[in-house]
Amino acid sequence: MDISDLSPNSDFAPKHFLWEVTDGVALLTINRPERKNPITFQSYAEMRDAFRRLVYMDHIKAVVITGAGGNFSSGGDVHDIIGPLTKLDMKGLLRFTRMTGDLVKAIRGCPQPVIAAIDGICAGAGAAIAMACDMRLGTADAKTAFLFTRVGLAGCDMGACAMLPRIIGQGRAAELLFTGRVMTAEEGERWGWLNRVVAKDQVVAEALALARSLADGPNFGHAMTKTAINHEWSMSIDMAIEAEAQSQAICMQTQDFHRAYHAFVNKEKPKFEGD
Repeated sequence: MDISDLSPNSDFAPKHFLWEVTDGVALLTINRPERKNPITFQSYAEMRDAFRRLVYMDHIKAVVITGAGGNFSSGGDVHDIIGPLTKLDMKGLLRFTRMTGDLVKAIRGCPQPVIAAIDGICAGAGAAIAMACDMRLGTADAKTAFLFTRVGLAGCDMGACAMLPRIIGQGRAAELLFTGRVMTAEEGERWGWLNRVVAKDQVVAEALALARSLADGPNFGHAMTKTAINHEWSMSIDMAIEAEAQSQAICMQTQDFHRAYHAFVNKEKPKFEGD
């Protein structure tokens, strides 16, 4: 059997969000603009499965997540999710909360860099999805809120208490997670939540341009970088230095590394192929 037979079919046609692949970059659009792109049980599960599949989709080099109609996502759908959750027993509730966490794990676990293009409302589970991404671009209208305490829940949802402090700092994260208040785009850029603020009509284009620049780079090296960023949170400095020594030694065996050296010697632009 050819090893390629172990990979999922590259033809992927989701039912609960839009999915487009161009020149190695996938664009995932949460597409319920009439209600500010809420997330349902089905879209949670389908997005989780999509990011799990990306581990095997070598033709996809980077991913952009955005929302349709001027908003990123308003979070869990009040009617399709919040209402039904009030009727579940503990086993059913835990099954749901583990599934939502699995989406974050899948975004973090796929080897491709993932970029969120945020406009308008980015709230609740929508904020958690953006948090799971490797980078975030936003517009001046981007409003991010971790709303969980405002509906009687804890702020610790989908990894927020672990990840958000690492992105914006402990005190700032604590304020957002306790109060559920909106983080403005100005705050988000200043605090490190947003990599940069761009024009409203350019946020997706800018995110795609960034994704394409990454797709043209050393994809194997990007995957190693993403793995190191995720894993080294729980390592000591000495362990991290050793892990990075091993990672870099592995990358030095790639053809991309050899091509880059010869291109430099010949004063040419290197062409990376991910091998």
